[in-house]
Amino acid sequence: MTDEASATPGRIVLLTASHRVAPGLLSWPAWQLLHSADAVVCADAGHPQLPYLREAGVAVEQAAPTARELVDACADGRTVVVIPSSEGDGTDARLTDGLARLAGSGRVRMPDLELLPGSYDLPGARLLDLVQVMDRIRVECPWSSTRTHQGLAKYAIEEAYELVEAIEEGDADELREELGDVLLQVVFHARIAEERSAAEEGADDEGPFSIDDVAGTIVEKLIHRHPHVFGDETAETPEDVKTHWLRMKAVEKQRDSVTDGVPLGQPGLALAAKLAGRTRTAGLDVPLPKAEGVGYELLALAVRAEEAGVDPEAALRAAARVYRDAIRTAEGHAG
Repeated sequence: MTDEASATPGRIVLLTASHRVAPGLLSWPAWQLLHSADAVVCADAGHPQLPYLREAGVAVEQAAPTARELVDACADGRTVVVIPSSEGDGTDARLTDGLARLAGSGRVRMPDLELLPGSYDLPGARLLDLVQVMDRIRVECPWSSTRTHQGLAKYAIEEAYELVEAIEEGDADELREELGDVLLQVVFHARIAEERSAAEEGADDEGPFSIDDVAGTIVEKLIHRHPHVFGDETAETPEDVKTHWLRMKAVEKQRDSVTDGVPLGQPGLALAAKLAGRTRTAGLDVPLPKAEGVGYELLALAVRAEEAGVDPEAALRAAARVYRDAIRTAEGHAG
């Protein structure tokens, strides 16, 4: 039917859906459109939405119409819904480019063109992409497929230091990238843990665990340690929150000493400050050891910094940066 004979231009609706949302979970406007449309077409025979649409009584034609064919199908005010391919094979781009050319020609009476998102990504949805990418890399990459927890440990430390540097530099782009690198370490280790069995050396009795187990554990911990948010307790100040946190943590860990759980492998100033903080919070009066040497002098400085609410590691890094700049200036470097 020609454009001149068309009573009304009709509609072409591109119905999109997030691949990160389970197929069939579409918005109410999307379902209303699908049931009322004159035609629903999809070029992708394996599209994950199709079984659910057909189960709901929506007739879907497997076809890849040209832009002109689609415009003609909208004659007499008809509504045609196009479901984009899930494979990204270029079919949809060719269609939209063709519609743009027809609209720009000025010789064709175009139907209304609409875009209707059938489902939206929830916050954190891209994390699903990261898990999928990590799964594939773990299987197909010769390097990644042979990594172990022990072999990756040094990278976690390196990435953590690079993250701290990005924070101190105040570079938002660098911070975003370094946060991603730290997140990769978490997902990588969780993916390796999925493959482990309880029989492996160092594995616990519960055997493998997944990234969902990791997330579930921290969710439970956060809820338990924030009774003022998820429970009936109240906290008016940051000090109140810290009190709740320490009390809940003590119940969880059932530690014999305030020093339990303090990693001795961390940088020296941070270690000294952590021990001092644990001691002060517990109300213990423990004199500093008296001995000669730079180490004991640094210990006393770290304890003094912690008492003043200063992170000695951060303070030393800040001073070291000033020292680095002075060195570069002495070398004749600008800025």
